[in-house]
Amino acid sequence: MRSRRIATLALALCLAALPLAGQAQDAGPSDAQPMGRQALDRIVAVVNDGAIMHSELEERVAQTRSQIARQEQGAPPDDVLRRQVLDRMIVEEIQLQMARDANLSVDDTELNGQVRAIAENNGMTLDQFADALEADGLSLAVVRDQVRRELMMRQLQQRQVASRVNISEREVDRFVEQQGASREQARQALFQRKVNAEMEEWIQEIRSRAFVDNRLVER
Repeated sequence: MRSRRIATLALALCLAALPLAGQAQDAGPSDAQPMGRQALDRIVAVVNDGAIMHSELEERVAQTRSQIARQEQGAPPDDVLRRQVLDRMIVEEIQLQMARDANLSVDDTELNGQVRAIAENNGMTLDQFADALEADGLSLAVVRDQVRRELMMRQLQQRQVASRVNISEREVDRFVEQQGASREQARQALFQRKVNAEMEEWIQEIRSRAFVDNRLVER
């Protein structure tokens, strides 16, 4: 029980609001999949020149459902949850394609440091963290891949979204006067508020420009 709780927390820490598991891979289905599963797999969405497979969607749905349960929140009906998760995966795939087109990458030093920080935030060494993930049916390699993707998307978002945000001294003054915060707190709060607004608009923009063929059919 402890390992499952810790592993779920670790994923929440490294994936933030948008879990990254289950993205389409250029190399196709994982070699670790049983042969029968590969044979039964199918495409549920085409995103530009990439694809999201049914097995990837189901893995993400299972992770999301587990996270919801751990947070003791009510989950939506399965069909609604599956479509919500797929829509997130589509947006993530668009961002990852954009990041690759921009030649963005995450070196092993940065990746290792981030994974180590996640383990430490859970009060574990890297070996203990790997054992906890394994007990939860995951692997350190899977989490490393998830973290790499998240870092790539953050690089892209920094270029495309955060760079658009400007905060004037007048806005800071007004926030300090209204909220009684320090100037640094005001600046950070205003920045986050504007980034969130810009992010929402940017996501809609890139989603509308992408070619998406959503083939999800409930069976």
